[in-house]
Amino acid sequence: MPPLSDEEDAALTAAALSDPDNPPLDDTFWANAKPMSDERLASYRGIRGRQRKPTKKPTSIRLDADVIEHFRATGPGWQSRINQALRKAAGLK
Repeated sequence: MPPLSDEEDAALTAAALSDPDNPPLDDTFWANAKPMSDERLASYRGIRGRQRKPTKKPTSIRLDADVIEHFRATGPGWQSRINQALRKAAGLK
């Protein structure tokens, strides 16, 4: 894969910075960051808490931009609200 041009890199950076669901990590975050010990990291691997519902499956779906913007505008949890709307439309609980 060829390296990104300066214009492509700038466009990707601008898109990443404008994503309200995934803000970039700033200097304050890194100033307070602490390394995790190998033992502690190992204790987290492969362990999931008890789930209220069966595990959800990641998927890729193409939706109209205005649909995504409508749900994103409602704040955090917008993906769960899309899931709820799809369940209702499908006649599931």
